[in-house]
Amino acid sequence: MSEKMKILIGYDGSKCSEAALEDLRRAGLPASAEALVMTVADVWLWPEEGTTVTEPDPLGLERARAHARQALEEARRLAEVACQRVRAHFPGWEVRAEAIGDSPAWGLIKRADEWSPDLIVVGSHGRSALGRFVLGSVSQKVLYEARCSVRIARAPLRPAEDALRLIVGVDGSSHSHAALETVAARVWPEGTAVRVLSALDGVLSPSDMGPLRWIARDDESSVARWREDLERMVSPLRARGLLTTVVVQRGSAKRALIEEAEKWQADAVFIGARGLRSSGRLSLGSVAAAVASRAPCSVEVIRPREDDLNRKDETTSK
Repeated sequence: MSEKMKILIGYDGSKCSEAALEDLRRAGLPASAEALVMTVADVWLWPEEGTTVTEPDPLGLERARAHARQALEEARRLAEVACQRVRAHFPGWEVRAEAIGDSPAWGLIKRADEWSPDLIVVGSHGRSALGRFVLGSVSQKVLYEARCSVRIARAPLRPAEDALRLIVGVDGSSHSHAALETVAARVWPEGTAVRVLSALDGVLSPSDMGPLRWIARDDESSVARWREDLERMVSPLRARGLLTTVVVQRGSAKRALIEEAEKWQADAVFIGARGLRSSGRLSLGSVAAAVASRAPCSVEVIRPREDDLNRKDETTSK
């Protein structure tokens, strides 16, 4: 890529957003990139002094203005602190801080629509009462509504000095192909291991990435050929020195990915959004949504750029 990667980082000072900052160093990101660290103060932007307002309680309005100003000032401080930390981790990046007043999720989404980042990074919300990792409302809204790839960052399950373990979910779609390409394009430390997992769920599983258009779940010869196709698809990962293995399972894709991440103690799962175009956005598939919500590790949901997706569609149709 000739253009620098653009990364939008949501930060609010919480433990989850702290984990997201640390997770950046384990995401294989390039040494040169453009990053925007954004803190959204959850306040309404009240009219400035001197504006005519129909308000029965002028003192209440003044208190609201004072609260909004204080919240925005704190947001600026948090964004600048996080910005300095990102600069320290990535001295080759162009990093700037920004703070606004808005609903946190929609503030990030609207800024992303304006700036067109390649990736949005946000923290998760922690665990449910049953001990499962779940998404907070802000992370979930960003994941569902953003036009670009989104990384839901979680604290690592193993010591930070251990070699990275990545899982890539592949189902034959253009979006899962983009997930493979994303991992192959990143910069990973020596010893990084990758498991490319394909779960055959239902009677048929579509493929637009290899010579097979359909893969019969219970047809051993079809499954064997699909495994061979996967072995060819992962060759770019191996060419980059990644220790890559292919895993083919029968059953639910969402369950297979989550269980594999738990059992293997993966650092991240990469999965395609595999959505349909709806109102100009790429909607999130059920597998990607479930994995992002319940995986014990970071999850990066890949949405290909529109022009890249259109080129793949044109190639497939020929």
